[in-house]
Amino acid sequence: MTDSSQLSKAQDLQRAFDVFNQVSHELTQAYAALQARVQSLTNELAVANGELRRQYEEKEALSERLGLLLDALPAGVVVVEADGMVSAANPAACALLGCVPAGWSWRELAQGMQPATPPDEYFFAGRRAVIAESMLPSSGGRIILIHDISAAHEMKAAMERNQRLAAMGEMAASLAHQLRTPLATALLYSANLAKPDLADDARARFAGKATEQLRRLERLIQDVLLFARGQEIGREAIPVAELLADAAQTMEPLCNERGVLWRREGGAGNAIIVGGRKPLAGALLNLLENALQVCDAGGTVTLGVACVGERLRISVADTGPGISAEQQPRIFEPFFTTKAHGTGLGLAIALGVVRAHGGTIEVASAPGEGTCFVIDLPVGAVGVADELQKEAR
Repeated sequence: MTDSSQLSKAQDLQRAFDVFNQVSHELTQAYAALQARVQSLTNELAVANGELRRQYEEKEALSERLGLLLDALPAGVVVVEADGMVSAANPAACALLGCVPAGWSWRELAQGMQPATPPDEYFFAGRRAVIAESMLPSSGGRIILIHDISAAHEMKAAMERNQRLAAMGEMAASLAHQLRTPLATALLYSANLAKPDLADDARARFAGKATEQLRRLERLIQDVLLFARGQEIGREAIPVAELLADAAQTMEPLCNERGVLWRREGGAGNAIIVGGRKPLAGALLNLLENALQVCDAGGTVTLGVACVGERLRISVADTGPGISAEQQPRIFEPFFTTKAHGTGLGLAIALGVVRAHGGTIEVASAPGEGTCFVIDLPVGAVGVADELQKEAR
């Protein structure tokens, strides 16, 4: 082998070593970079784990606080899953329902609840409660809140009764005067009937007037008793159309007799009110009769109705002289009246009946522009009539 051949091989070997050294250096740098990246990722993972741990601890603390809060709540809380099964309930719900409802079907538990008035109230296990639902969109379940209002309802009834008794005590003198006037008039007419020389036509006239005053006394006493004891509200399914038709049948002939125009506006469709038909009809007729009494011949009495969402608005409007701004705050006070022969109990009784049905009465009036009373009531839920009819059978 020649010297030039050996030199060439030495040069090739040197170049091979140089390439190997370069590749080795690059691998060393890549390994160092990889180690740095691994360390960076390890640090980031440690930070992320710490953040997750912190969030977990916060959620654990929040969950513990929420659990304590649910346990301390006086209202019952029931969690119902999408399949209708109860998954959790707080102690108040267990006490109200008389059992631990977890694992039960909510439909089965709800069968023991009887609807009350207003519509969102129920009776069960001798208690009165308001039930509200909130949906859980993420799971399709529901949270049901059961609030026991038995004590509040009893206190409200006692307070209303005490207010009625207090009002009667305050107005006892006025009531005695109102009783004495028709009684004295009836006694006077009765005394005239005892005259032996009284003509038959005069005797009949005095007898009729005496009877009229006695009937006035009877109406006054009935109003006082009704106001004192309040109205018992039933659970009838009352078609609004029938309620208004009955009122129109009573009032239209009376309006025609006095030369007052009778008008009907709006329609209630198939709307249903749950409550007492007789008390509601009495309250509505009271407003209509008041409207007729303040209208002169040629005036107008209008009965209107409209459904707004889940509320029903029944309006009674007249073209009478209106009510002054000073008198409007007092018109629902017991025994307050602007009529010569009024008892001042009609509007107070009507307001009590409407409130017992979960509604309100509003008044809009101005002197010389007439008056409009609006009864606002909750509409019964779809299917209520069928349920009540089944109960009646």
